[in-house]
Amino acid sequence: MLEIVLATRNRDKIREIKKMLNGINASLLSLDDFPGCPKVVEDGETLESNAKKKALVVSQYTKKFSLAEDTGLEVEALSGAPGVHSARFAGDNCTYEDNNKKLLKVMEKLSLGERRAKFRCVAALARPEGGVVTCEGVCEGIIAFEMKGKSGFGYDPLFLLPEYDKTFAELGEEFKNRISHRAQALGKIKEIINNL
Repeated sequence: MLEIVLATRNRDKIREIKKMLNGINASLLSLDDFPGCPKVVEDGETLESNAKKKALVVSQYTKKFSLAEDTGLEVEALSGAPGVHSARFAGDNCTYEDNNKKLLKVMEKLSLGERRAKFRCVAALARPEGGVVTCEGVCEGIIAFEMKGKSGFGYDPLFLLPEYDKTFAELGEEFKNRISHRAQALGKIKEIINNL
């Protein structure tokens, strides 16, 4: 059976990706299975370049297919920030809560109409012999005025979907995993994997 290494150490992402890829024609491994794998510095200027870099480095090290993704929250009023720096928006070694609090602070004077945002996810699948394919997913929403909900991780308590009048964190993991940016990108990757 085909083995694919998930190129992340983020336990929340691993859990979410495994649920989204349930039923694929492959077994999923994590970096825990390859403790010597080098940490990839995410220094790309785009989500795509970071996802590709992670997938290729891990694939070359493990000699297996590797799946990486990079996700960013892009706020229109902040010229697309935090974007590629979403995970480190409040600084190195910051928590999800630190990032959410900083985002609320920089947006505190903005009206509802100025709070448009989108989550973008780029997933990259690399082959051990070289070569990588990418797929993208986008989910549009607005940034809430306060954190709401207990589910999910990252910016989920602030990312409000107007059509449901709920944040990702209020909608719950199962529903989020059907409609999110990551679900869209991984849905396309799933088709590619099943056709290998």
